[in-house]
Amino acid sequence: MSRKRWHLLGLFTAVGALAVGLVTVPASAAGGVSASFTKGSDWGSGYEGKYTVNNGSGSTLAAWTVEFDLPSGAKIASLWDGSYTAAGQHVTVKNTWNGNVGNGASVSFGFNVSYSGTYSAPANCKLNGGSCDAGGGTPTTTPTTPTQPTTTPTTPTTPTTTTPPPPGGLKNVGYFVQWGVYGRNYHVKNIETSGSANKLTHINYAFGNVKNGQCTANDDPYADYQKTYDAAGSVDGVADTWDQPVAGNFNQLRKLKKLHPGLKVIWSFGGWTYSGGFGQASQNAAAFAQSCYNLLKDPRWADIWDGIDIDWEYPNACGLSCDTSGAAAYKNLMGALRAKFGSSFLITSAITADGSSGGKLDVADYGGAAQYVDWYNVMTYDYFGAWAPQGPTAPHSPLTNFTGIPTPGFYSDAAIQKLKSKGVPSSKLLLGIGFYGRGWTGVTQSTPGGTATGAAPGTYEAGIEDYKVLKNTCPSTGTFAGTAYAKCGSNWWSYDTPATIGGKMSYAKQQGLGGAFFWELTGDTTGGELITAMKNGLS
Repeated sequence: MSRKRWHLLGLFTAVGALAVGLVTVPASAAGGVSASFTKGSDWGSGYEGKYTVNNGSGSTLAAWTVEFDLPSGAKIASLWDGSYTAAGQHVTVKNTWNGNVGNGASVSFGFNVSYSGTYSAPANCKLNGGSCDAGGGTPTTTPTTPTQPTTTPTTPTTPTTTTPPPPGGLKNVGYFVQWGVYGRNYHVKNIETSGSANKLTHINYAFGNVKNGQCTANDDPYADYQKTYDAAGSVDGVADTWDQPVAGNFNQLRKLKKLHPGLKVIWSFGGWTYSGGFGQASQNAAAFAQSCYNLLKDPRWADIWDGIDIDWEYPNACGLSCDTSGAAAYKNLMGALRAKFGSSFLITSAITADGSSGGKLDVADYGGAAQYVDWYNVMTYDYFGAWAPQGPTAPHSPLTNFTGIPTPGFYSDAAIQKLKSKGVPSSKLLLGIGFYGRGWTGVTQSTPGGTATGAAPGTYEAGIEDYKVLKNTCPSTGTFAGTAYAKCGSNWWSYDTPATIGGKMSYAKQQGLGGAFFWELTGDTTGGELITAMKNGLS
């Protein structure tokens, strides 16, 4: 059985992005401490702005305060990576967790401004009470040995914001697929024997269904809670009995949690195959939330679940089917779930990583819904693949932009920055990693951008293959845009390796993200190479 689900972000839509010019005021000068303003997207009634604090003073900057004035008719709509107060047109922004700026380093905060009339830039910038020009802000600690700024992976372009991670530890979340117990022969016990259980903070169990406006269990109750395990196949070495009320994956997850008391398990609903029911569910969000509550709190398995994950592909946009429920439907649905489950139950959501202008992130209210979720799993993979059979070949999970990108905005940093611009806190964003590659055949060019004739052969499906297979059959021959690629014969693959995952985890920490997640456990090696790289990179 190989019922598979993948986030085919680029399969049905290829939305071109509008090129946005950047305006910087003032230019950073050499030496001293400065703050510079950069204007991003402008939609006529508002714009995205960012201030970057640069420290070239030779000393550590322990804290910063940036002040500026907005023109009449303009006001802050949202702000992230800082806390702000406004008195009339005067805005004061103070650091949150990103206050300690080493010599040679920089930090940023972003914001959205709504305005009427014509655009005018902020004025009268002050940094720690002095000028925002270099030398204006005074370090508040004694000089220290100069340090080099934190760097991102070497890629054609590099992300900008550098912020330390949020307090409380970074999350390392992995998907366990219910159908993996069949053809893939991957069971909950494999999470333990591979050493992965010690490296995970959360497991997402995929997938529950959404039918008739309600949360329902999967169409396969045998794998979920009926399949019995003998002693050799059981997590704790104790065999199931034929008459026990809950067996299957559910009971094995219960046993795994007993061995790892800090491990949390979340039931994920939807996915590529099962998202068609969310539109109807959103029409009566309160009733949907009640149905989910009743299902997860069923006495047979209530102790297993620490949260619910909504994987709606995609609100007010097209996935396997097209949704037209409107921009507010997603926010309303998440709000209803929070109201029903309360503050102590985890509510998360896997969301699109379409960073293009006017794309999937722009047609639903992810910014407004962020108040209800503990975090978003941003699906920063499946940007490009052999659903475009002639290519061009391109990494399916690029971290950064690159020359010749087939669809503008289809890269990880674009999605992260867009979500920040919508007011989603960095700490509520998890970067997505695919434990698989996507590939083409009929390729003659070894570097990205070549033509192809179709999908490369795969074990379960053409055009896709697990990392544990590719590392041996088509080893990496280069890196590009923060991820790896390989050419073997006429086949061309892109996938993440332990080394590129290390770079992506550095990016996650630099951006102040809440951690990372991956799809999915069966793609890793027996010894858990990729999850180990994630764990080490997030530590």
